[in-house]
Amino acid sequence: MNKAMNELLAEMTLIEKASICAGLNMWMTKGIERLNIPPVHMYDGTNGIRKTNSDEEMGITTENVPATCYPTGSAIGSSWNTELLHEVGVALGRESKAMDVELLLGPGVNMKRTPLGGRNFEYYSEDPCLTGELGAAFINGIQSEGVGASLKHFAGNNQEFEKMVTSSEIDERTLREIYLSAFERIIKKSDPWTVMCSYNLLNGTYTSENEHLLNDILREEWGYEGVVLSDWTAVNDRIRGLKAGLDLEMPGPANYNTKAIVEAVQNGTLSEEQLNRSVARILKLVERVTGSQSTDTDSHGDQNYHALARKAAAESIVLLKNENAILPLQQESISSIAVIGRFAKKPRIQGAGSAKVTPTSVDIPWDEIKNLAGASVTISYAEGYPEDDSIQEELIKESVSLAVNSDVAVLFVGQPEYAESEMHDLKSIDLPEHQVKLIQAVAAVQPKCIVVTSSGSALVMRPWVQHVPGVIHSWLSGQGMGRAIAEVLFGQENPSGKLSETFPVKLSDNPSHMRIRGENGKLYYREGLFVGYRYYDRKELAPQFPFGHGLSYTSFSYTDLEVGQGDKGVTVSFQLKNTGKRKGKEVVQLYVHDEECSWNRPEKELKAFAKIELEPGEQRKIVFELEERDFSYYNTKYSRWVAESGFFQIALGSSSRDIRITERLYCNFGKEEITFHKFSLLSEWLSDPAAKTVLEQCLDEMNKHVTDKVYLNEEFIGFWEDFPVVKLFQMFGQNWMNERSPDEVIHDLIARVEKARNV
Repeated sequence: MNKAMNELLAEMTLIEKASICAGLNMWMTKGIERLNIPPVHMYDGTNGIRKTNSDEEMGITTENVPATCYPTGSAIGSSWNTELLHEVGVALGRESKAMDVELLLGPGVNMKRTPLGGRNFEYYSEDPCLTGELGAAFINGIQSEGVGASLKHFAGNNQEFEKMVTSSEIDERTLREIYLSAFERIIKKSDPWTVMCSYNLLNGTYTSENEHLLNDILREEWGYEGVVLSDWTAVNDRIRGLKAGLDLEMPGPANYNTKAIVEAVQNGTLSEEQLNRSVARILKLVERVTGSQSTDTDSHGDQNYHALARKAAAESIVLLKNENAILPLQQESISSIAVIGRFAKKPRIQGAGSAKVTPTSVDIPWDEIKNLAGASVTISYAEGYPEDDSIQEELIKESVSLAVNSDVAVLFVGQPEYAESEMHDLKSIDLPEHQVKLIQAVAAVQPKCIVVTSSGSALVMRPWVQHVPGVIHSWLSGQGMGRAIAEVLFGQENPSGKLSETFPVKLSDNPSHMRIRGENGKLYYREGLFVGYRYYDRKELAPQFPFGHGLSYTSFSYTDLEVGQGDKGVTVSFQLKNTGKRKGKEVVQLYVHDEECSWNRPEKELKAFAKIELEPGEQRKIVFELEERDFSYYNTKYSRWVAESGFFQIALGSSSRDIRITERLYCNFGKEEITFHKFSLLSEWLSDPAAKTVLEQCLDEMNKHVTDKVYLNEEFIGFWEDFPVVKLFQMFGQNWMNERSPDEVIHDLIARVEKARNV
């Protein structure tokens, strides 16, 4: 803490310190005028700025101050483009400055454990590597403009059902490798100025007061020094929260907790030093957001931001299916297009809840298709289905009639508006029945049928997907989505999005299906590490569309793979070539497989990726640098990340199921020293040279005094290797031990091992 901060803290009264640890109202922190400490204005900001008309209102069900609406997390996550995320972050930082916003509450980076998660549209991916890289780029962009970001929701917030009273029960290894890994990567690569804790409990303790999460991991292990704030009303026990490291309670003013903090300091249950640490972090945040200026020197208005929203939407859209090269549409070979579905004129561009932005403008797909089709192409429209869930046969008949009399039919379908929102989970990931019937009816009469789907999460596409040659998944891609879809349809934009989550054949294929909701306040994550593609790989189960899948109007080749281990890690290089006739972008995905590990590991794990743009015929050498951590798993026995020496497979591909080129590499990470304890197994003793020598010497001595002698031959080891060595002494060595206990013998052996190691 610097001198000025110490002096400021010394000037603050106990009541002022306690009160500044809560907001002033719904969206502001408290300022202290006499000490020239200004308030901080914060608003929701995962895919745009949701600034309310008053700082006293939540603004969920009202129109708010217009702002640029970018693609939602699940959409822009499918761009796989860190440069784009940084660019959007910079734009949001500049727009925030113009709107007097100093702290944006985003990004959301929780893993997609189930496609039914109500806030899945806010989150990037089912994979922590992809999520971590995108989140770090986004935050670095925002904070480069002097606006703070808030990394959320920390942690284990994977359902909306009873989330405020449900404990996410996650074993430590799964927690580290899946649900905390993205947070860790982002903390270390972007240092977000704030982290927002989630509503739920984690292993029995509210995250807002979870010392293992907030102090042991976030602050002590990861070295985080920024502000931890609560989600709105997520505070349970304020004093316990302060002790754990929760600095700021939102919303405010929470006068009852100000009183509780003062009383806790006065009666000694909370030290003033602990309070000072939180206050100092809040003051540092105030200094950061009020003392910096935007780097923008140009005039960036709504038009510039809207152009970026269009660009982001175009990179987020995923071409899932393109049989017989039905896309892109060629105006010279078609004279009429039937545009069918309400979403063509009333598109879904985002989800509902605290992330819903009031857009500055919206591109309408119907209008943009007409604009790009040209005068020679007749464009006709049919509503297709009603706003509610009723099946209206006359709308289907009208659509069929229009489709059969047109050269091509383009159907706009997707999850209804009410389905995807904060505060409730989805009931299904199937399209509404009236849309399924519509697709089947149109496809039956029009073989040139293209379906454009909109949703914030994975969709089930059986039974209709096999009957249509073209499928575009547009996600919820923000206010520029309409133009982006039209450009993809007509080939003005080459699609380059890749799925950031697995699309199952049916919902029950999902690994969490048997435990989607908690019961009696507990939700057990018993699928463990096997989330998303990790599960489908291990189960040898074919998804409808795999993680990382996305087609292009061009093609790419992967050649000349070279891998090698050096002093600083593993270097992977290969040649990527555009072998088609169009300029395009390929998302190269690097997966690592540990061929033989003493612990259970997924078949492969994403460890690096890059989005590369190439002209037709252009070739480029791509290089990845992997660190030891990229080959590690979290060993709960030793409470640390461990990379075991051995053979690894390096796999490069265009999706998790489209691996183009592989190489096998022996990696030497050194010998992991085992920490021995009372119940260490015989196999562990034999795997360590020093321990094996000590044990052999001990057994030689024991065999002089016993009838049933122990020899470490293949037969004995094969039977007893999973026995703790201490039990062998109980079984065979009692006449030798005499009055010594097995515990005394094993502790003596452990001491001898340590002595031998230090010689």
